[in-house]
Amino acid sequence: MTTLVQRLAELADSVRAKGLPAELRDDAARRVLDVLGNSLAATAEPPAKAVGTLVAEWGGQGRATAIGGGRLPEPSAALLNGTLAHSLDFDDTHLPSVLHPSASVVPAALAVAESRGKSGAALLDAIGVGVEVAVRVGMAGYDRELGNSVFFERGLHATAICGALGGAVAAAMLSDVDSEGIADALGIAASMGAGLLEANRTGGTVKRVHCGWAAHAAVTAAGLARTGITGPPTVLEGRFGLLQAFCGDQVDLDALTDALGEHWELPGIFFKPYPCNHFTHAGIDAALRLRERGVTPGEIESIELGAPTAVLRTIGEPREEKILPKSGYHAAFSGPYTVAAALLGGGGLGVFHEDFTDAAAADPERLALAAKVTCVPDARCDEIFPHQFPAVLRVRLHDGTEIEERVDENRGGNGNPLSADELATKFRLNATRAVSEDRARRITELTYGLAGLADVSALTDQLVSA
Repeated sequence: MTTLVQRLAELADSVRAKGLPAELRDDAARRVLDVLGNSLAATAEPPAKAVGTLVAEWGGQGRATAIGGGRLPEPSAALLNGTLAHSLDFDDTHLPSVLHPSASVVPAALAVAESRGKSGAALLDAIGVGVEVAVRVGMAGYDRELGNSVFFERGLHATAICGALGGAVAAAMLSDVDSEGIADALGIAASMGAGLLEANRTGGTVKRVHCGWAAHAAVTAAGLARTGITGPPTVLEGRFGLLQAFCGDQVDLDALTDALGEHWELPGIFFKPYPCNHFTHAGIDAALRLRERGVTPGEIESIELGAPTAVLRTIGEPREEKILPKSGYHAAFSGPYTVAAALLGGGGLGVFHEDFTDAAAADPERLALAAKVTCVPDARCDEIFPHQFPAVLRVRLHDGTEIEERVDENRGGNGNPLSADELATKFRLNATRAVSEDRARRITELTYGLAGLADVSALTDQLVSA
């Protein structure tokens, strides 16, 4: 009987031989551009500097580009670039698995593609399959009756766990191993992916490294498969396999193979307009709509933020932590703070990086407004989640007026997508925190032209430090 990893490996091998359809390659290129922009914007962040220091100490032969830096061994470049990609919580999100696939898969694939001299088309094909594998493993852990990811319910970071698997498939596709070798890479990576979500609640910077570690594990797993290490063929469905270990009996194995190779999740994955936890986005959207309606912070007596019950553990609890965030990064996981930031006026596409500095998170005006926000579960939001991240804001003004603004489909997904111009603006504003306007324009051109590049180094040469 063909096992699940063998089915996934057969898909990867087939796509490698035939190529993805043009529209899927185009979407994969948009994912690459989004990751590169998010990563360039994060190059000055403390986690990036910390990981950069560590990989410099490790040393080794530099064969892959560190974004905004020099060249490193493949696993080190993947570790640093994956950390960059996830550091600002600006990376794309798949629903209803609630994971961020591109931040692990793209860095892993890019490192191997550059090191092994692969074409842009091969890179895009590998990313498309890697993302598909990551989100399908995530969906296997989605419980429809529960209405949430079992990974999330257990405090596990599906992004890091599933991202390691998807990244390993992508890296193996670019490593010239056969279908059996791709299956081995997936099986090896299943022993390596990990991540806990407690940092979302109470702080700590380790979560920013999760996608970097997943990308590092992915590259390592592909390399081990190429050099002769094998993985268990039933690593996904087995009694001691990944899904049983992480999710118990609450698994949907059919989600891994239903319409595999026919239906692709890639085009429906959300792009983020705001650099903060995706659970906060609909609240931001609602606050921005209130601003458009003329509501000013000085008029507000109290605010009620209604959201899905499951997300309140991330953006609303513990309350004292959310209304008084410890840092700018901690503020990115606070419903009260992000609503206050949107009402007071942010940059970019509504709320942007300047709203998540440590200074902004300590601003008395923002904190005073955040303290007026009470987070509550909302029944309608529970019905919609996690196919969207909905929210409702109910504002009471000092004159007794009550105003409600409900958002069922937050910006960035198929129901309320970012336009091509908005995606371009997001990349430009991100990239120019680290490179010139001219360099940002060149990166955009090369990324959208990846399908025609004989060697991805034309792009990666633009990503080294100026």
